[in-house]
Amino acid sequence: MRRYSAFKELFLSRMRQFYREPEAIFWTYGFPILLTAGLGIAFRNRPPERVVVGVEDVAVTQQVRDALDGNEEFEVRVGTAEECSRMLRVGRVSILVEVEEPGLTYRYRYDPTQPEAALARSKLDDALQRAKGRTDSVPTADSHVTEPGARYIDFLVPGLLGMNLMGGGLWGVGFVTVDMRIRKLLKRLVATPMSKRAFLLSVIGGRMIFTLPEMFVLLLTGWLLFKIAIVGHVFSIFCVAVVGALSFAGIGLLTACRAQKLETISGLMNLVMLPMWLFSGVFFSAKRFPDAMQPFIQALPLTQLNNALRDVIIEGAPLSAQAMPLLILLAWGSVSFYLGLRWFRWT
Repeated sequence: MRRYSAFKELFLSRMRQFYREPEAIFWTYGFPILLTAGLGIAFRNRPPERVVVGVEDVAVTQQVRDALDGNEEFEVRVGTAEECSRMLRVGRVSILVEVEEPGLTYRYRYDPTQPEAALARSKLDDALQRAKGRTDSVPTADSHVTEPGARYIDFLVPGLLGMNLMGGGLWGVGFVTVDMRIRKLLKRLVATPMSKRAFLLSVIGGRMIFTLPEMFVLLLTGWLLFKIAIVGHVFSIFCVAVVGALSFAGIGLLTACRAQKLETISGLMNLVMLPMWLFSGVFFSAKRFPDAMQPFIQALPLTQLNNALRDVIIEGAPLSAQAMPLLILLAWGSVSFYLGLRWFRWT
């Protein structure tokens, strides 16, 4: 009965501390909304950008300028040979066109390692060839699809949700614990009828109580502002988010179990989070990295959380199909909590 009472009082104390700190409320609920809105506006659906073509200001290139004149897909920038080379080097144009005599051969200068430059080469050559009279042997037609689910914002929001759950678990558990240790609050709590397990569970429980409104606010923002597709069942999304939050709460506890300075815990948390920011597919797919790195990337907890969130939210996958990602997350959380509990010290 005493253990239950200790956990209850510690949990309520954590709730009061949170709601008495306006900055904590902002970073938990306000900042994810601003980040989602800002990135959603930056990467919203827009008409295709025009291909910027550099052409040397000489008489022989006049036919190129005439061919592209009036074509809304292209923007032509004219200059001397040195100016054109400089524009290509600094990225002001995607491709340069040179006309070689005799035969008026077109030579394209571009960086083949840049996808937009390779695409510019294809579109430019097609436009110039058509201006010379080339026709298609087979008629074609376009059918445009812009439905929610395939846009970048639909990919981004689950990644932001996963990143927010990671940050909340590490900062909301790890940083808070070290801050209490520095202010000698943990030393005072040792004198109370409270077990180490009750204290640590109250810190994690206090963090978990914010998971549901945090997830709801972020998804609601994406749906209201950008009409993101939420295909999966709400219960499945909630279960994945809770398991992810528990996993990172355990990792946050492990990072804070012995740290005695804010600089130490900040460095440890950045050391833990930085690889997952880069490799776990928050802003772009983790499959972009080489195959040799995939075993390491797939073993990261944020990678599995993001994969599970996108499968459930975008594709409507059932919760049973996420057994492996959830097991990996539970393994990370369980091992981290056990080691954190074992190595934890009050002072």
